[in-house]
Order: sequence, then structure tokens, then C-alpha cells
Amino acid sequence: MDGVEATRRWRVQETGTRVPDHRHDSERAGLQQGRLHDSGHGRLHSQAPPRGTPFRDSSAHLRKPLAFTRNTRPVLKYKGMSSNLKKIAKTLLACALALCPAAPAAPQELAPVRVNAFPTASYSPLYLGIANGVFEKRGIRVDLQFTPSSHSQREGLAKGAFDIAYAAVDNAVAMVELAKQDAVIVTGGDTGMNELIVRPEIQSIADIRGKTLVVDAPNTAYALLVKKVLKNAGLIDGRDYVLKPIGGTPQRLEAMEKSADNAAAMLNPPFSFAAKDKGLKSLGRAIDILGPYQAGGAFVMRPWAHANAPLLERYIAAYIESVRMTMDRANRAQVVSLIATRLKQDPEVAERTYGALMEPRFGLAPDAKFDMDGFRAVLALRAEIEGQWGGKPPAPDKYIDLGYYERAMKLLERR
Repeated sequence: MDGVEATRRWRVQETGTRVPDHRHDSERAGLQQGRLHDSGHGRLHSQAPPRGTPFRDSSAHLRKPLAFTRNTRPVLKYKGMSSNLKKIAKTLLACALALCPAAPAAPQELAPVRVNAFPTASYSPLYLGIANGVFEKRGIRVDLQFTPSSHSQREGLAKGAFDIAYAAVDNAVAMVELAKQDAVIVTGGDTGMNELIVRPEIQSIADIRGKTLVVDAPNTAYALLVKKVLKNAGLIDGRDYVLKPIGGTPQRLEAMEKSADNAAAMLNPPFSFAAKDKGLKSLGRAIDILGPYQAGGAFVMRPWAHANAPLLERYIAAYIESVRMTMDRANRAQVVSLIATRLKQDPEVAERTYGALMEPRFGLAPDAKFDMDGFRAVLALRAEIEGQWGGKPPAPDKYIDLGYYERAMKLLERR
């Protein structure tokens, strides 16, 4: 019998453990004929060896070449083996390892990213991406928070209460210029989809004279938009009407419903549709009145972006994927459902909101692309209405870094 066949023999020890039997046929024959007995330790002894005759263990060179651990993974011991047997044992070990079940891979730990946004339809891609695990596929766990106002959002971002803010990007400009914080814009998003909504008794912009205009904050973003609309109609803040800071879009709508003094506000979907269902009316869409405007987008603190560049790029890539999913009409039903549940709106209002999101040059920007012309309009508006920079808008470069966005797009191309 050759060594290969020997390694295939098995025997049972007294403990009941099944172990390889590497004895030669001659030794097994001795056992069968009663001339030898097994000590249970891999050695054979004759029952009655002649006195003075030394016993020679013919199996010593094969003793225990293969042992088994509790998890049945083989452990080879090559001492005393011939080169041929070593080759055979290595081959058997390779086969055994191939058959052993692999240990399950440890689950990937998700990197947390804290995101703060206004509760509006503009950020439907966030709701959809989170619901479908888009961010998780890129190793990210998104913690989404809603902000009641731009003031609290700007303060929270500066203090590190969260990592990424979504709002009108003029808020990032205000952080840099007014609060002297090192914020930077990293993506676009949408036009804001704003409409000048007024109470039922208001027939024209002139009727706002002597009334109160409710805003989020008096010196940023959509407040500047509505000031410009009214200025073009001959109405000046502080002289012809009063600004009242209230907070985000839901709070502005509620204030208009509760008091006739709160005559007008800039509102966006779904609240602009809900307002009209409640009897309020629109005097026009901001983009139709004033032209292109870069509104919603993502901005971060620049030091955080530098320290977390790969994470930020993966996050932006996942957000772009979420925008694409949102704009794919095959996902319309889920987007409508998320708008209704997340923003506590009637499903019919959510349906109309989806239609607004899909409207070119009014709703979502494909791939959350940044509108440079629209951003120049943002800076020009701030210069005119607030007198910032002596009335002359600066170049946009100071406030944006689209390198993260560009690298995120390359991540998507490689997939």
C-alpha cells in the first residue's frame, strides 16, 4: 500500500474521536490476527514479544502527520515526513481549506454625516436617497435634521452641530461676509421655486403698502428676493411695509393664516400649493419676475471639507444619484409619498409638488449642478439690496469650491 492510501485510513480512539490511521497493511494484519495491540497513541505493540527482543515501531516515520482542531480545520505537522508525503499532505490541506466555510465578512461600518436642511420639497432627493439606501451603498449613514430658521442653521454649522447644510446658498455668503465664518458652497440644487403668496384681500403688490411681510431672516436669500420684487414696484422696506422675521416656509404660511396683518411672503412647494388651496393667492413666481437665481444648495465649513474630502465626495456622489432617482418618473409614486409623509402634506398637494420639481429651469437642477449665472445674480442682489461690497458684487470664486463636486462626478463615471 502506498502512502496516499495510508492517509485515507481512519480509526477511532477510545475517546470516540475519529482520527487518521496511517499504519501499514502489515500492522493492520497483525491487529486482525491478534499479534499486535493498539495503545491508542498511534503505537503498536505485540502481545507477546520475545524476551530481550527490542520492539521496532515501523510507523514512527508516519506518526500523527495530520491533526484536527475543534473547528475541524486541519493543522499539518511535517516532522518526520518524507518529501513525497509532505507534498501529499500539503495538497490535502489545500483541498481541506478550500472546502472549509469562510468566516462571514465583518459588516462595513458606516461613516456618519450630519445633514441639516429646511423641510421643503427642494430636498426630496435626500428623502428618497435615505429611504433607498443610496448613501449606505457608499459607506455613509445620513443623520437628517430639519432647521426652523436660517439663523439657527448658520449658527449650528459654524459651531459644528452638523456637517452639511442645505438652504439658499446666499446663507453661505452671509456667513462669510457678516459672521466672518469660513463656509464654502459645494453643490447647487434648485431655483428655490419661490412664489410671492399674498392673503385673499391683496389684489396687487401696491396693496401690500402699510402691511407686514413675513420672512425667514431680514437680510438673506428669499427676503432679498421679495425686497427686490417690491422695490421694482416702488415699495421700500421700512418706509412702505414692515419685515417680520418668522422662520422657515411652514412658519411663514402659518403666520399668514393667523393674522391679516401678515399680508405676504415668499413660499415654495409644497407650502405654496397648500397656501393656494387655503384661499391665498400668488402674485407671480420669483424666477419669472427676476430671472435666474441659484437658490438651494449644499454648503459646509471649509476646514471640515479639507479634513473629510473623500467622505464629502462620496456623499455628493450619493446625493447626485438620489437627484437622478428623484427625476426618474418611474420613482414618482415613492417621491410623492415621501413628500406627503415627511412634510405632512395632502397627497394631492404632494402630486403637484412633484410636477414643480420636474419643471425645467424652475425645479430641481439635474445632477444638483451649480448655476453660476444664477449665483452671480445672488451676489448682485445682495450688493443692490443690502449695499454689500459698496454696491459692487465680487467674483464668485471666494464662496464656492466645486472641486468636490467634480471629483464626485468622476466617482459616478467609474461605476
